[in-house]
Amino acid sequence: MSLLSQPVTFPHSGLTAPTPTLKSAMTERLCTYDAENLDERGKVTPEYIKLYEEWGKGAIGVIVLGNLPISRTDLEAPKNAIIDARSSWDPVPGLKRAIDVAKAHGSLVIGQLTHGGRQVSEEVNKNPVSASDVQCPPMGGMTFAKPRPMTVQEIDDVVKAFGYGAKVLYDAGAHGMQAHSAHGYLLSQFLSARVNKRTDDYGGSLENRFRIVRRVFEEVRRQVPDQKFMLSIKINSADFADGGLTFEESKQACIWLDQIGLDLIELSGGSYESLAFEHKKESTKKREAFFVEFAEQIRPALKNAKLAVTGGFRTKQAMEQALKEHSCDVVGLARPLTAEPYLIREMIEGKKDAARENKAPNAVQTGTSIVQIGAIATGKPIPDLADEAVVQDVLALLQGKKPKEDKPHQEQDVKTSYEKSENKGKL
Repeated sequence: MSLLSQPVTFPHSGLTAPTPTLKSAMTERLCTYDAENLDERGKVTPEYIKLYEEWGKGAIGVIVLGNLPISRTDLEAPKNAIIDARSSWDPVPGLKRAIDVAKAHGSLVIGQLTHGGRQVSEEVNKNPVSASDVQCPPMGGMTFAKPRPMTVQEIDDVVKAFGYGAKVLYDAGAHGMQAHSAHGYLLSQFLSARVNKRTDDYGGSLENRFRIVRRVFEEVRRQVPDQKFMLSIKINSADFADGGLTFEESKQACIWLDQIGLDLIELSGGSYESLAFEHKKESTKKREAFFVEFAEQIRPALKNAKLAVTGGFRTKQAMEQALKEHSCDVVGLARPLTAEPYLIREMIEGKKDAARENKAPNAVQTGTSIVQIGAIATGKPIPDLADEAVVQDVLALLQGKKPKEDKPHQEQDVKTSYEKSENKGKL
């Protein structure tokens, strides 16, 4: 029996995931957005629901929705689902429909709550806030305005907004929430001494920089006292940037998170400034997952919380090895599940040993995954990025160009498990 088929029970909520796997949060960009009317941002669409219906069929242990911005002006990107108390409409019904179909086959479903802070495109917000006024450099064609340091009142408001987001998820039937404190977003900005130059209770020592994270979980528990509601975080194992969060600091933060009572800690790394995949050691490449070696040093320090590692897993062998060696308790996948939504189930069934190859350049793989997500959400064939010609067409699409019409692959079906299930009407 595959280790990928073994259930995992979380210590505080008592909830059991059917498999030790996690669909990590990814920007979906399937919801409503209006550049002028803030109230028309972030409403769930049928396409969003369809996406999670398909992932719900894939034997994924924990499905993470989102990211879900808690502020309609501080977005990782336009067109994601938003939970903002200032909106005139109720976010619960739409999210409930997505959560219901995602958990229909037994998966646990949690929502990732986030605030962009300084990492919000200038097109979306020309007056961002952050821990301090340290500006994010241009990245991937995006520019970022210089942020304004948050007042203590604004910190209080953000903490309450995370709590409200968790309450909405609870009311919508989610099994839990995840605070996004990785990849350079707001909570990560507070943790980083490179970005956080404050001299008050929220800056200086690691304990002070961690204070906002601690308060977020205290507020979530205040608004959702039900102990069966999972608490989770996504946190960098390191920022991979001079002066940023170090591994030792991340380890200490994880110890505090364990003491707070989190069920699940998901390790990741990097930010817009310093992408984690650019820092892979040779030993990391051999074991696939970017952060396994960090996890092996953090896991023994945790008394209760389960540890997930996301980033780099591509083969069944590497996933099972990480579980067998107790490097982590849960293996996380993101981009492989936009190419093959049923990948984990097919690995468990012995139909697959590895994820399909992705030949798109690393720098554009977020964009190519968004194209694949759009295909899943609309019931269309998923572009096969193992095919170089398809990669070129997808890149042309991302650049706003029309693909060439004379390529033979455009006239043939893309053979994926998703398409087969749609055509045959069965799993």
